[in-house]
Amino acid sequence: MSEANQKVVEQYALNEIPQSERQSWGSIALIWIGSMICVPSLMIGGLLVSGLTVTNALIAGVIGYLIVVIYMCFQGMQASDTGLPTVSAAAQSFGKKGSRIVISLILGIACLGWFGFQANVCGSAFSGIMASAFNLNIPIPVSSFMWGIIMLITAIYGFNALKYLNYIAVPSLILVSIYGVFASFSKFGTEILMNYTPPQSMSMLSGIAMTVGSFALGGVIAGDYSRYAKNRKDVVKSSVFGVIPAGFAMITMGGIMSLVSGTYDISIVLTDLGVPAFGLIALILATWTTNTINAYSGGLAITNLFNLDDSKRSIATAVAGIAGTLLAVFGIINYFVGFLSLLTSAVPPVAGIMIAEYWIVNKGEASTFTAKKGIDYAAVAAWLIGSLVAIYFKWGIQPVNGIVVSMVIYLISKKISK
Repeated sequence: MSEANQKVVEQYALNEIPQSERQSWGSIALIWIGSMICVPSLMIGGLLVSGLTVTNALIAGVIGYLIVVIYMCFQGMQASDTGLPTVSAAAQSFGKKGSRIVISLILGIACLGWFGFQANVCGSAFSGIMASAFNLNIPIPVSSFMWGIIMLITAIYGFNALKYLNYIAVPSLILVSIYGVFASFSKFGTEILMNYTPPQSMSMLSGIAMTVGSFALGGVIAGDYSRYAKNRKDVVKSSVFGVIPAGFAMITMGGIMSLVSGTYDISIVLTDLGVPAFGLIALILATWTTNTINAYSGGLAITNLFNLDDSKRSIATAVAGIAGTLLAVFGIINYFVGFLSLLTSAVPPVAGIMIAEYWIVNKGEASTFTAKKGIDYAAVAAWLIGSLVAIYFKWGIQPVNGIVVSMVIYLISKKISK
């Protein structure tokens, strides 16, 4: 790689981010806002109003995102203190080898698997809109590969590329989303909102659990981005203002569009309203800002998994991202969606163990941070039990159950081993 490219491509992967490279809290918040403004967030709004009143759906959404933000802040503050991404910080509790073999493998497969899947979803929708609105027939595999590579390039260049993408994408997405809601009102009216009764019954706890599950992975990998924060206060501000307002807005818009126009998908709403160009903008930018996070965090995990030098992060991200995209293009990834969902459910307990070690055992003191050698089998066992609880016990809020159980078991094991 040329010297000019090295200055543009991020060179920090697993090592500490120096203070000179730290960013404003607003830049980090924009990345979180971009990750929240996506079709899945709109879908959560649509699902919530199918079983709750509009008011209760909004309350459930806010509580759910607030729960994620709480453990997200703990993960992020540790990252800001140490300057390390999630997979490197995990070495304090899981050990260097444990972090590489267990945590990096799970996060790498989950993030890059979802990257490929989302690239395929984007490609399918892109081809559909181009055919119906512009009479251009583009094969879905071609569209999926094209957008997968475009999104991957952003992740290869690193944090600054994500930041500048969101400088452009977030204001555009906000304007397009607002237009979509008001256009729906203009065409379909507001009567249904005034007299709405949910067709199904959903408990408030189920609504909260659904919201938490939709962003549980994001809360765990928060350190990959919050390591660029200048201090703990900036971590809290970027997390709170990056997630909760955007999440609330997406649930509101998704719920309203579901009730008024019959679908939460803003790209479909805008295309049906006769403005397919706006639909394309919404589809592409919403997928792009969210999916680059999958690729970037997945690249960090792969770099750690194979114990690569920081300078190889961009290559590791590219190779793994292309592999994920090709699996999606050939339709293979569709057979593994259930497996990816299962794997994603096993991620939140990682945060429980990391929080227990850094904030309870070591009192949140950055000076005590040490990456253990080898594998901490107590941490792996606590993670495994927490994962099984999160996956198979359906009561309460499953990701939170996994976090709490893994945390308690880890702390008990530490107490016994003293």
